[in-house]
Amino acid sequence: MDIDERSWETIAADSVLMNAVSNWRKDPEKWIEYSIDRLNETVRVNPLRDDIKWVENWLQKIGAVKIEWFTGVGSAWTLPFARGKAEGEVKIILAALHETGRITRQEAVSMIPAIALDAKPGDLVLDMCASPGSKTTQIAEHLEGKGIVMANEIANSRINTLVANTKRHGSITPMIVHHDGRFIPRVPESGFDKILVDAPCTGSATTRKNPDVWKKWLPSGGKILHKLQLELLIKAVSLTKPGGRIVYSTCSLDPIENEAVISEILRLDIGITLSSASKLLTKLPGRSGMTNWPQLDETGNISKNIESSNSMTPPTKNSIKEELKKCLRIWNDDVKAGGFFVAILEKNENYSENKVDYDKILQPENIKPDELNFPQPINYEIGEMIHDSIGWDEKNLWRRGKSILWTTPEAKQIWESDRSKRSGRTFIPGKRWRPLRVIHLGLISIKIQDEKLERIVGKAAPRMIQDIKYGKSIVSSEVIDRLLKGIEPPAYEISLELDKVRGGHILVEEDEKSCLPVWIGGRVSLMISEQERRILRAKRNLPILIKDEEE
Repeated sequence: MDIDERSWETIAADSVLMNAVSNWRKDPEKWIEYSIDRLNETVRVNPLRDDIKWVENWLQKIGAVKIEWFTGVGSAWTLPFARGKAEGEVKIILAALHETGRITRQEAVSMIPAIALDAKPGDLVLDMCASPGSKTTQIAEHLEGKGIVMANEIANSRINTLVANTKRHGSITPMIVHHDGRFIPRVPESGFDKILVDAPCTGSATTRKNPDVWKKWLPSGGKILHKLQLELLIKAVSLTKPGGRIVYSTCSLDPIENEAVISEILRLDIGITLSSASKLLTKLPGRSGMTNWPQLDETGNISKNIESSNSMTPPTKNSIKEELKKCLRIWNDDVKAGGFFVAILEKNENYSENKVDYDKILQPENIKPDELNFPQPINYEIGEMIHDSIGWDEKNLWRRGKSILWTTPEAKQIWESDRSKRSGRTFIPGKRWRPLRVIHLGLISIKIQDEKLERIVGKAAPRMIQDIKYGKSIVSSEVIDRLLKGIEPPAYEISLELDKVRGGHILVEEDEKSCLPVWIGGRVSLMISEQERRILRAKRNLPILIKDEEE
């Protein structure tokens, strides 16, 4: 295969995408000026963690700058180097902050859809195309531990990444499901308060992150995806409660993937109006949606001979054109970063849903039980065992294998609600997940063995410590420091009380600055990840690497 030895600047200037942009705006040279150089690393700080101030102070010390237009919960920062270019101690701590869920690495413009969605504590939210999960975790931050964000992913190859990232983040509100977004069952029957459709797209606005786009992008890509994007949005409208909100977004510049999709939704007249994105995202520089666009051939130039479906052509009604102006089109040069498209759709409160006459109503005894690996509410015996072991009376606990999952009351609301199959013609009573395919739920908080409590999981321990009565001991700061340094003393060296303990336990620092899950056997061993140890060492001004790690 021949290697293209031209510079990226030359490749970009000669690209089909550059031709297309020249037909979408009058000053393409301004756009390309901010579309080639690699992006600086950007991160979002998790406000659900109790050490958010320490994290923000560390970011400031390394020269990070707050992103001014970010108006979500928590904060977002631009780092003084490109992705993957951190060095030395900064590289080590940055990786540990991400792996422990204190920050999320995310392109800045990718944070916009969740800000526009504006989820509130207690909302039922659907993230329809969720992997890799950065927007899911951002929505979880807005929920503040109340409500549910149901994160859906169709691809087997991507759902593991979605699960890993939600576990890393450590929120109790995510629920991971595995469906084609166009055919998600209506669960709960009442619908969702808010839905995000961050649709699959050609990524034409991601050239600073994915430079191969310059070589690969063609107008046919958007035309192929247009139907899927439209079907996903139509499904989202049907799953939203009257009065609810839908955000449609892409990282594409192509109007076929953006305004054309919104135009067709408006033409279908299915109870949707647009809110002005620029009025809701007041600090974000951007431009109104396009009301007219050319049909392009495969060279990116205008062609009058191409036949497109009606849904890909510009609207003829002035009323729809005026609505399209409420969309927000963010070009790379507007934010000196990547580009994005956002539309905020509101479902009319008085919209009358079509009543479904069910062809079939299944009785509970005629429904296959949930798969064995689906989470199930804990039974009375497990609840009593947890209470007797640690005095924790949390009601919103589920079991999956040897894991106890901690989530919110809204999960039970979804599980108990009546629902229909994909076709919408078969009624299924609640108190089950089917036909939802639930891959993960909430936060893994406890591990059990032989129906007895084995240990509290490290990521859950700081959130549980105030609510548990047993299975914890107060120790000095010196003990905490020794353990973080890698010293594992026998239990009797710490206290006579611990010498009587075996198995999982929590050590609480005397001034309650921190707590550490440990395993007490012959010695006292930390039960947290090495990345968590590094952050705790950094916070306490201890060496972030111990000798064994350096070797």
